[in-house]
Amino acid sequence: MPPLRSPAMDWVERTAQLRQWTRSGTRAPHKPLLFLYALSRFQRDADDELLYSAVERDLQGLLAEYGPGNRSTPAYPFHHLVSDGVWEVRTERGPGSPGTGVRELRASGAAGRLTPELRAALRREPSLLGRMARVLLDLNFPPSLHSELCEAVGLGLEEAETGPLSAARRRRDRRMREVVLTAYEYRCAFCGYDGRIGAVPVGLEAAHVRWWAFGGPDDVENGLCLCSLHHKLFDKGVLGLGEGRGEDPGEGLGGNLGDGRGDSHRILVSRNFVGRSAAAREHVIVLAGRPVIGPQPGVRAVAAAHRSWHTSQVFHGSPRPAAAV
Repeated sequence: MPPLRSPAMDWVERTAQLRQWTRSGTRAPHKPLLFLYALSRFQRDADDELLYSAVERDLQGLLAEYGPGNRSTPAYPFHHLVSDGVWEVRTERGPGSPGTGVRELRASGAAGRLTPELRAALRREPSLLGRMARVLLDLNFPPSLHSELCEAVGLGLEEAETGPLSAARRRRDRRMREVVLTAYEYRCAFCGYDGRIGAVPVGLEAAHVRWWAFGGPDDVENGLCLCSLHHKLFDKGVLGLGEGRGEDPGEGLGGNLGDGRGDSHRILVSRNFVGRSAAAREHVIVLAGRPVIGPQPGVRAVAAAHRSWHTSQVFHGSPRPAAAV
């Protein structure tokens, strides 16, 4: 006889199956961001409602910072999350959302909150909130952004397990870090940092170019060895990868560039990045147009498809011209 399913597991699975517009790996984090924000508000006040006009600026800021570079509106998830059975909207006229029009949501006094059934489940089992939040983070954002994103929405999470659902999902290959760091000879591919304590590298990480949450494989053609700073900036869309030597770093997206020597990819730095200090210039701005360091001979560089995905789905704005030497 199969084990009985718990009601909490149903909510976790429903969280994992949010209906999102998708096409060829396109990111659409609108619903997950609203859901995380709503969970954080429930954590602070279980009976609180989110008046659209009061939270619109917060949600817009989250979309601008953690969504793709294209402009989008929080009105979309505020209305459409209702269809997933975890969210409800009412107006001054009664239950039901007026639609995705920003003016209508504002004028009608539209307010949303988690459904009564979900609120009741969260009260019965407080740990459910953390498991749902971790599923949202796992399936939509890279690990380098999880803590920062929780802080941005005001969500407090313990280091808890995500539960049986995560065990059934695709597992990460723990060998990727060693394979990628070896391929790049334990140096940051952007700045050359190679710090160690004794024989142990410190501050070096294996970055997924196409995020694991969006089908990015755990292999060297989807990896870069980056220092902690440049990994975070790469995942935030401040830094990216462009064509190799002889190409405009903001133009082409095709072609795997051999073994990474001589004709390597070039580093993109977003024009949206602003840093006036000497540190910002030395660690970020001067990287514009520089060749990527590595990988070592015989190792394939980042595949064109993964590089193209990062450029369209993560990199923000247009690239700066190559920095003057």
